[in-house]
Parts: sequence; structure tokens; C-alpha cells
Amino acid sequence: MARRNSSEDLPKAKLNKTSLQKASRLFSYLKPDKGKYIAGLIFLALTSATALAFPMLIGELVNAAKSEGGTKDINLKAGLLMGILFLQAFFSFFRIYLFSQTTENTLVRLRKHLYEQLIQLPMSFFTKTRVGEINSRISADITQIQDTFTTTLAEFLRQIILIVGGIIFISIISFKLTLFMLALIPAIVVVAIIFGRYIRKISRKVSDAVADSNTVVQETMQGIVNVKAFANESVEVNRYQKSIKEIAALSMKSAFSRGLFASFIILALFGAIVGIVWYATQLMLENKITFGEVISFVIYTSFIGASIGGIAELYAQIQKAIGATERIFEILDQTPEKIDLKFDKQAAIRFHGNVIFENVEFSYPARKEVMVLKGLNFEAKSGESIAIVGSSGAGKSTITQLLLRFYEPDAGKILIDNKDALSYSLTQLRDQMAIVPQDVMLFGGTIRENILYGNPNASMEEVIEAAKNANADSFISSFPDKYETVVGERGITLSGGQRQRIAIARAVLKNPSILILDEATSSLDSESERLVQEAIEKLMIGRTSFIVAHRLSTIRNSSKIIVLDNGVISESGTHEELIVKENGIYANLSRLQFAPSEIY
Repeated sequence: MARRNSSEDLPKAKLNKTSLQKASRLFSYLKPDKGKYIAGLIFLALTSATALAFPMLIGELVNAAKSEGGTKDINLKAGLLMGILFLQAFFSFFRIYLFSQTTENTLVRLRKHLYEQLIQLPMSFFTKTRVGEINSRISADITQIQDTFTTTLAEFLRQIILIVGGIIFISIISFKLTLFMLALIPAIVVVAIIFGRYIRKISRKVSDAVADSNTVVQETMQGIVNVKAFANESVEVNRYQKSIKEIAALSMKSAFSRGLFASFIILALFGAIVGIVWYATQLMLENKITFGEVISFVIYTSFIGASIGGIAELYAQIQKAIGATERIFEILDQTPEKIDLKFDKQAAIRFHGNVIFENVEFSYPARKEVMVLKGLNFEAKSGESIAIVGSSGAGKSTITQLLLRFYEPDAGKILIDNKDALSYSLTQLRDQMAIVPQDVMLFGGTIRENILYGNPNASMEEVIEAAKNANADSFISSFPDKYETVVGERGITLSGGQRQRIAIARAVLKNPSILILDEATSSLDSESERLVQEAIEKLMIGRTSFIVAHRLSTIRNSSKIIVLDNGVISESGTHEELIVKENGIYANLSRLQFAPSEIY
């Protein structure tokens, strides 16, 4: 079911000692701007103080009409009121500016730390966490915290001050009238809050129903060929009709509730005002309160009522912000990989490329009961090309992921240049490797930027040379913008073969000691496969290469072919050695893929 991506959908956290302690960790990012935030709180207090002085001075201005001072007294009170308004405007500006500045600086530090943490988390985290959920942490949760620090928290404190201060001032004006007001207003406000929440809940249901109806339209239009091929136009019309009828029913329910709410507000709120004014008039007749004090009292009452009405929503926003903070710290508390962000690639020691797997056993963290690799033993000497074949799920890609140390073996060890792979830093090890996957992921920038990803310090001449070695320069040069051509999201503007060749150019530019080719040509047409295969063969020269392949035509010239079967090596040797094995797995695969004249 489609859902709206809004802050209204964020879950709330209960406010208790534990949740507040977790949320308080957020203030560690505020420390460099602590002084500015305290100054903002001072301006907040001053803004609230001037707001509380305003109704009192209004009342005194009204009473000045009957005072002995006459016009002079009126002008003095009016001047004081204008001075208060000027001060409030002055204080409000600095309150908002300081809170915004400290919040933005805090969020820059938080976002940077969160992104650094995310990018250093192990692959196991990304296999169990959806990308949409990660994006939500960086966008929706951070935005919720931003709104809370910028406005919600300050406004919450301001409303508390106005409620407490307002009750104190009206108690000073008339204790009897205050008791009368407190017997009416809070009950009305509480009912209004509950009613408002109910209406918002129905409104969300209406929005969700509209989103569902839009999903029906989207699915129908995307699958219009199937709809017409199966003659199911009437089915889709009925499905959409059912959806829009639900919208209509919910909308009428919402309209009824909103109408009832409007009637309640008119009757209850204005009725309460009439009641307060009526009782105030009685007190005026008894000379227990002046007309100016009644005016001040009514304004204070409106302040209190508005603050009580708004504070519930502010409290809910704070709950959401604490929930967002907890979810962000769930990521920040994850154990990251030990990545060296200041690693000097220029000064890195180059590997010879000797790789040995010794009794390697492995099962994925999410499926510990399923052993993927079972006591794997093989050696790849420097410059050799090792092809890995086998059925789906045999463990072919798992070997490449262990080489890159996306995961660590459960048992056994991997040696690189006769040293345990664990003895190298992750950055040092991965810096000496390059991978060309089946599904090439290009970033949304230019072709030049995507090739440069292999070596950000390379010159334009080196980029062009890498592209030529990858058989990519010809098609790149045919574009109007050449190397400055924008590839679009995930490289959508390029064909599969073009993306593969850019990925190869990227690997060429990186100049790795160990090359990993994971089904690099499996999804290409014959012409693209030929060009990519030529580029791959040039790239493999002088490097230790691991080739995961289903198409056996791409690995016939490999130094060694390893045949995996259910996590173990069932066969190993060259193409010529394996093809003659009677009933061998590789020989059977070859007979399926090659014509008899092509097998040998």
C-alpha cells in the first residue's frame, strides 16, 4: 500500500528517563555552539517576558482614559506599549536567528558523522537494512530533529512560560475570575485537542486512500499491455471504482467530523468567552475589577488558551524528535569497519597478487544454518586468471566477497602474498583490488567522473587512455559532450555494454593487483560481449584475476578453472583438462553451451 512520506507518519517515543538520556546525546553535537544556544534561550525568555507585559499595559492604557493624568498618561502608556513591541520584535529576531544558526551547525556535524558512519558500516548491515530506511534516517529523521531544535523546542518552552506567567498575572488581576476561567477553558481545550487528533487521523486515512487509488492507476498504465491482452479492462475499472468509493466514504466521514468540530468550537469557545465576560461584568458592578483589567484578563486568557491548545501538538513533535534521535543513534552505535579515511593511495605498497584459500568455511550472518563454503582450498599465483563456475547458490560470488573482506571467513584463512588477509587494513587491501560486476552501478555525474572513480587523482590524459584500453573511447567520443556527457541516475542513458566498458575503464585507471570479474558479460548482446571481452583480456594482463562466469566461452583461456558444487571444489584444472573428464560437471556444461566442434 502506498504511503505518504511525511513527518506525520514518524513514530513517537515515550518521554521517560531512558529516552531523554538517549536524546541528550544529541547535545554533544551542539557543544561548539553552546554559547549561542544559551544566548538564544535568554532571548527566548526575554521574548516571553515582553509578551506577558503586553496585556497588562493594554489594560493600563484603557484605564488611563479615566485617570487624572489624562492625555499625558495615555501617551505614556502607548509609548511603553510601542517600546515593548519593539523589544519583542528585537528579541524574537535574535531568538530565531541564534536557534537556526546553532541548529544548522549542529546538523552539519550530525549529518557528517552519520554519513561517515554509514559508509563505514559492514556489508552485513546493508543486507539486512533497506535503502529506503537508510534514506529516511538521513532525510525524515534529521528534518524532524531540525524542526524541533529550530522552532518546536523553543516554542514549547515559550508556551510553558506563557501558560504559567499568564495564570500568575490573571490571578493577580482577579483570583475569582481566574478560578471561573480555569473551570471552563482547560476542559474545552482538552476536548478540542482530542477532536482535532481524531480529524487528523481520518484525514490521513483519506490521503492514504487517495495514494492507493493512484497506485491502481499507475499499475494499470504500466501494465496496460497485460490489461488489454487479458481483456481485463472491466476488472481494472471495478478495482479503481472500489478505491474511489472508499475515498468518498472517508471524505464524507471527515466532512461530518469537521462540521461537528466547527460547531463545537463556535458554541464552546465563544460560549466560554461570553461566560467570562459576563462574570467579569458582575465583578465590575461590584467595583472588584476595572474595565482595563477585564481587557488584560481576556487577552491573557486567549494567550493561555492558545498555548494550551498548541502545546499538545508541540509535545507530540518533541516525542517524534526523540524517536528520530533514537533511530539515528541506532546507526551511530553500530560497529563500523576499520576504514582509513586518510589513506594515501599514492604511497600504497603494491601487492604481487598471490592468493591462497586455506580450509575456508563461511555462512552468511543472516543464514548461519546454511554453510555456503565448506573447507575451500585453492591457490592463485601472481598473474594467473582463476575462473569460478558452478550452479546458482554454489558460492561463486561469495568467494569474491570474502576476497574484498565484505565478510570474514567463519573458519580457515585467506592469504595474500603469504600474509593473512586480516593483517592488512581494509583500505590497504581493497585499494589493491578492482571489481567489474554484472550489474554496473554508475554514479549520476559525467562519464569522466565515473572513470575517475578508479583514481580521483588521475589526469584527463590518463582517463582517455583508460577508456581506449576499455574499448570505450570510440562511443564516448561520438557523444556531443564526449567525456562530459551526463550518464543519468545509475547510468540509465547508456546501454549495458557501454556501462560495462566504463566500469572496465574505471578498473584500468585504478591499476589493481587483483581483479574480480563477476559475471561481467552475462547480460550483453554478442557485439557488446565481444568488445567487453576484448577490454577484459587486456585488463587481465599482469594481474591476478578471479572470473565468476556462466558463459564458459569467456573463460576457456583461464589459467585454472574451479568448479564449485554445493560449497566445495568438485573439479579444478584448465579447460583442456576438465573437458575430457567423463561425466564431469564442467564437461557437461560445455556440451550444453558449445557446439561439438567448439568444445575442444
